[in-house]
Amino acid sequence: MMKVDSVTFKEIDTPIYILEEKRLRNNLSLIKKVASKADVEIILAFKAYALWKTFPIFREYIGATTASSLYEARLGFEEFGSPTHTYSPAYTEREIRQIAQCSSHLTFNSLSQYERFGEIVKASNSKISLGIRVNPEYSEVGTALYNPCSPGTRFGITSDKLPLELPSDIEGFHCHCHCESGADVFQRTLEHIEDHFSKWFPQLKWINFGGGHLMTREDYDVDLLIHILQDFHHRYPNLKVILEPGSAFGWQTGPLVSQVVDIVEDHQIRTAILNVSFTCHMPDCLEMPYQPAVRGAKSLPLEAAADCTPEDHIYRLGGNSCLSGDFMGSWQFSKELEVGDNVIFEDMLHYTTVKTCMFNGISHPSIGLLHESGELEILRDFHYDDYKNRMD
Repeated sequence: MMKVDSVTFKEIDTPIYILEEKRLRNNLSLIKKVASKADVEIILAFKAYALWKTFPIFREYIGATTASSLYEARLGFEEFGSPTHTYSPAYTEREIRQIAQCSSHLTFNSLSQYERFGEIVKASNSKISLGIRVNPEYSEVGTALYNPCSPGTRFGITSDKLPLELPSDIEGFHCHCHCESGADVFQRTLEHIEDHFSKWFPQLKWINFGGGHLMTREDYDVDLLIHILQDFHHRYPNLKVILEPGSAFGWQTGPLVSQVVDIVEDHQIRTAILNVSFTCHMPDCLEMPYQPAVRGAKSLPLEAAADCTPEDHIYRLGGNSCLSGDFMGSWQFSKELEVGDNVIFEDMLHYTTVKTCMFNGISHPSIGLLHESGELEILRDFHYDDYKNRMD
């Protein structure tokens, strides 16, 4: 381990995701407080964060995780040390038994999946609790790519398709309608969930309100969330309430540190080429598109790079893959960029670390844990074998 400057990371000269332990613990402490005051269970969604070498820290604050695949279920069971709450849009004959053995709760996306696999799941794990994903046909998620309740969705069952009497072994409902949303959004969404599905609540033991509750964001109304959940308990004391955020755990817990490797110019547009890739390491920047903050730089409209002078210090930032569109935005820096300078992308721990790929054979950035002592521990480096073995 080595001491690093947590502002400039000047000691770093290769790409690396840096998780800052102090920030992580602050998030975990807040999440634990919400769970305690609201009397709910809050669990970690692996789809947003799955750095298993940090699970010992998480286990000080939470007791379970949520999975969406066999590999995630195994990760929770084997590395977190407890069975997972598992949901998948579609289970397969080949994997369902092993998934069941790794799970405490298993949610089916459709009644046909329940009818096909329900008995197999119970035979594989007699202690498992079964649930159904429901669709309240309401969501305030503005980006269609991330809206699980948009018309034609493949997620969940609408109320008109549920039998009045649920199968006797269905004990819970799962409902996911949010994406980095506030407590006020949850309050409005909950009205629709109750309007559509409360008549089945007496038949249930638990309800999972999914992820997207961004309670660690600075402007999130935590007190309102606690109040909403407490009121729900008063109305339905028979129901255990579960939340499974992902981003909330990893929110603002650390950056992706990259370096400038070249500066090129075309049609008076200067691009700083980095040793990281948007398509490989920050895919949400192209899918969403989502534009991260860059430390020490001001974000400008994309076209600003075409209408500037060198003295303006405005650059597009380009990735090092062969994809033509592997670049993002225009940024104005306080000084001229030079080869070797660090470019630091803020808030890059959630989702990015689980979405990275080795397109073009481009290696993942390393992953490091910045301890509260100021020492940086490298949790993982990536090498040729990591790329080669994916092709086996």
